[in-house]
Amino acid sequence: MHYLDTKRILFQGGEGVKVNIISAKMSQSEDAGFVGHVQFEVDQHKQPYEVTIQSNNGRNNWSYALNFSSQPGSEEEIQAVDEQLEEDDAFFEQFVVAAYTKLEK
Repeated sequence: MHYLDTKRILFQGGEGVKVNIISAKMSQSEDAGFVGHVQFEVDQHKQPYEVTIQSNNGRNNWSYALNFSSQPGSEEEIQAVDEQLEEDDAFFEQFVVAAYTKLEK
């Protein structure tokens, strides 16, 4: 299931991971390329997360950094999200799409 709203995106990835995207933004510059920030919640996790994504060309070779959004949470939970980002292309791509739709021009 994947549907887009102006404020929130709900995504159910493989293995039943439900994500609620709270906010997303992206900017572009010659120096940094494309840089996006996406705040999101994962169903049944106690703390929200923020993923920062970066690509020189905005098409491929995305790198990311995953952090808790507001306050520290469970290391097991953030590790599970990190593994999902690494292993599931569709799970990762939802954050690229969410940020890219908010590209500041």
